[in-house]
Amino acid sequence: MGSATFFDAFDALSLAFVLPVLIGLWKISPGQVGLLIAAGYLGQVAGALFFGWLAERIGRIRSAGITIGLMSVMSIGCALAGNINMLFLARFIQGIGVGGEVPVAATYINELSQAKGRGRFFLLYELIFPIGLMGAAQIGAYVVPRFGWEYMFLVGGIPGLVISFLVFRLSESPRWLIGRGRYAEADHIITSIEKVSPGRHLDPIKEAPACEARTVELANTLQSKKKGSWKELFSPVYRTRTLIVWVLWASAYFVANGINNWLPSLYKTVYHLPLQESLRMASLSNVLSTCAVVCCALLIDRTGRRRWAIGSFFIGGLLLVGLVMLGTHSATNVMILGSAAYAVMGTTTVMLYLYTPEIYPTRIRAIGTGLATSWLRAASAAAPAIVGLVLAKDGISTVFLMFAGMTLVGLIAAWRMIETTNRSLEEISP
Repeated sequence: MGSATFFDAFDALSLAFVLPVLIGLWKISPGQVGLLIAAGYLGQVAGALFFGWLAERIGRIRSAGITIGLMSVMSIGCALAGNINMLFLARFIQGIGVGGEVPVAATYINELSQAKGRGRFFLLYELIFPIGLMGAAQIGAYVVPRFGWEYMFLVGGIPGLVISFLVFRLSESPRWLIGRGRYAEADHIITSIEKVSPGRHLDPIKEAPACEARTVELANTLQSKKKGSWKELFSPVYRTRTLIVWVLWASAYFVANGINNWLPSLYKTVYHLPLQESLRMASLSNVLSTCAVVCCALLIDRTGRRRWAIGSFFIGGLLLVGLVMLGTHSATNVMILGSAAYAVMGTTTVMLYLYTPEIYPTRIRAIGTGLATSWLRAASAAAPAIVGLVLAKDGISTVFLMFAGMTLVGLIAAWRMIETTNRSLEEISP
């Protein structure tokens, strides 16, 4: 599942490292660049919504396998696109797969975890996503100048077909199986986990003389007879959680993906750096982000989700304001402060994949996570397009000031988060 998440991240960022070539090759304007970046994220909105719903119906594994196959096939389609219109269409369809994979995978991994140390367990898995972004950055900086832009998409597409086959062979989430009344299958998976990892269990199982008794107890706790519906996301228990997490996703990803997707093109078009240097400087932000996420994974169970998010938005905003005050005329300032701000915000973007499945019960976990991540896709689609317009009209300083303003929105939402650290999923979400 982690290898699938790696190529999800790779495919999401691959266009950013192709654009500096296509801008000159196809004579693309800043507005068209923004729309082309937005195409993938618009597809991701549809994918997150549809596959979040589908994962509640047919299971986490089958849904994830379909998404990985779709995004891999369309990555190859991007390599074969001969003009901006065809690339726009291919990126949109690929985005449906990309948008569906991560929330379904996050739900699956979360449901296999236990309360104690869940943050570290999950974020060490989720670390694969920024490693995928870093891999796309490093591979893009090497492959695109030497072999051509098409090979960037082929590198992301061909391995994904193999991974799709392997994902279909994984065991289903026992929590989902219990919710569907498939107790024997769930019990078999739980028993296999206990055999491989002695002492590991799925909350809130207690000691019992037989596997059947443990499974029935878990079934009762999960309220398996109660069917989930998207309407429950707006019930009195979950309404506030839902609205807050939507704002968190939108604000964090507006900043993070707005910066990350535009940096290679900014270095090339605004600061007029050579292609290879532009790509190399842009790749630094993903290296820093990966290091920051490692720190987050090791500390998140000590600091808590809420305090980490508050600190991330606050520090990220300070870095962006500092960049504007020092001056955006220097590519070095942008590389240092802009990349640092992205790295700080990157920890929250990853942490939200941990936090969002925690605040919903099993019956609506996938659809709640999918709907929440659709806001990240919408924000990620809007940000590049808005950056293109603001850049052309008001200049680069206004772009980073806009990002700083969005961190304030996220900070206000983070203040209202509930704390989920070291609590079982069933305790957090009745």
